Amino acid sequence: QVNFVVCQLFALLAAVWFRTYLHSSKTSPFIRHVVATLLGLYLALFCFGWYALHFVIQSGISYYIMIIIGVENMHKYCFVFALGYLTVCQITRVYIFDYGQYSADFSGPMMIITQKITSLAFEIHDVMFRKNEDLTPSQRCLAVRRMPSLLEYLSYNCNFMGILAGPLCSYKDYITFIEGRSYQLQQSEANGKEDTKYEQTDPSPNIAVAQKLLICGLSLLFHMTITKTLPVEYNIDDNFRATASWPVRFFYLYVSLMAARPKYYFAWTLADAINNAAGFGFRGYDKNGVTRWDLISNLRIQQIEFSTSFKMFLDNWNIQTALWLKRVCYERATFSPTIQTFILSAIWHGVYPGYYLTFLTGVLMTLAARAIRNNIRHYFVQSPAVKLCYDIVTWMATQAAISYTVVPFVLLSVKPSLTFYSSCYFCLHIASILVLLVFPLKRTQKGSKKHESVQPVWSRKLEEESLLQKNNYSTTNNSFSQKQEITCRYQTLKQ
Repeated sequence: QVNFVVCQLFALLAAVWFRTYLHSSKTSPFIRHVVATLLGLYLALFCFGWYALHFVIQSGISYYIMIIIGVENMHKYCFVFALGYLTVCQITRVYIFDYGQYSADFSGPMMIITQKITSLAFEIHDVMFRKNEDLTPSQRCLAVRRMPSLLEYLSYNCNFMGILAGPLCSYKDYITFIEGRSYQLQQSEANGKEDTKYEQTDPSPNIAVAQKLLICGLSLLFHMTITKTLPVEYNIDDNFRATASWPVRFFYLYVSLMAARPKYYFAWTLADAINNAAGFGFRGYDKNGVTRWDLISNLRIQQIEFSTSFKMFLDNWNIQTALWLKRVCYERATFSPTIQTFILSAIWHGVYPGYYLTFLTGVLMTLAARAIRNNIRHYFVQSPAVKLCYDIVTWMATQAAISYTVVPFVLLSVKPSLTFYSSCYFCLHIASILVLLVFPLKRTQKGSKKHESVQPVWSRKLEEESLLQKNNYSTTNNSFSQKQEITCRYQTLKQ
């Protein structure tokens, strides 16, 4: 953990230097690729020792597969190899070296690299092999129309800004940043045509970086002082279960899982700040003319803590991973897309049994929450007072459901996880099943509007986020469709 923090702080300083002295206006994309890659591999070597070779091996073999297989099947082979290689490394780390510990957890960066490898393979396959009319709007906008060079590929996978904690970004966004076209694209796409007066200066990320570093500091302080006093393991303490009342147990469940989240807030927000400090992550301006630096942000803390639905929580938690799951699995699944997506998420996270218990429970919770929302929510949104009461009740229910679901994710093993669930009499599992038996659940129909209406919990909002990533936020709702079409056409021409 100390190595990780030290390396990320070094990466933050390196990002400032990279933006100042290796700005795209001062040096070539080749130099920027080389420096970003070498710094990334140095940080990996410092943090994980020779385990960092796995990053290069996984990336190198995946690139070789892309070259020799061809665009028709490269996405399948890259997906199987990258995920398989990640799983083998996770098995050896967990079951051969150190079960339950996170020392030398080199599989963490490999999870992000796996996302990048598979995303890029699909983005190339989509545009080079599939028909344009078969693609979704997001697939068209993210499509990559040429094979990257080996240097570009390694730079994308192993750059110093994202090698330790990500977050995932699209290949197109990364290359646009390296080549110095991101700010110009944002300005031109907002108006549907290039506006040269904005091409002279870049917006400063300093305020955004300072705000995110403040959040990092508060999250780290919370984690070091409060988190340790509220261990999740206390939920299965024999004395606590025997003496505490149900309200007390559920309250402690909520606060202990809430206290477990700041370490993720710290790591993801710091990773976002590093990318911003290098000049990566600009996404245009809001309606007040304020710069937005959340192109690759991974979470929205306020929306997480005040979520009133399972969907809202997942919409704002680990955003880039949710988008990845949607693009490589949910949109392409031929049957049971929700179940397949949660299983892929479990496999990607690792081999601890607790992960699978969490995500299988998450399937039940997701389907049940969707059924309740579709069948009863419209009765409570007419009156502001009634809606406020409804929001309070659904906030409490959502926080309880989230906390209940993710306990095995923290406990990792089967026995303590089942001890917790049995102490709760599997109450929310049973309740979810009863909800699914009572309330009708809309079926997914491929190629129809109904398919859109039953996208997964992170679906429509994140679909909109992915499509808006290169749009200016000052556009109005009435011109939304027109601006998206202009954006895609413009990007195609620029590419």
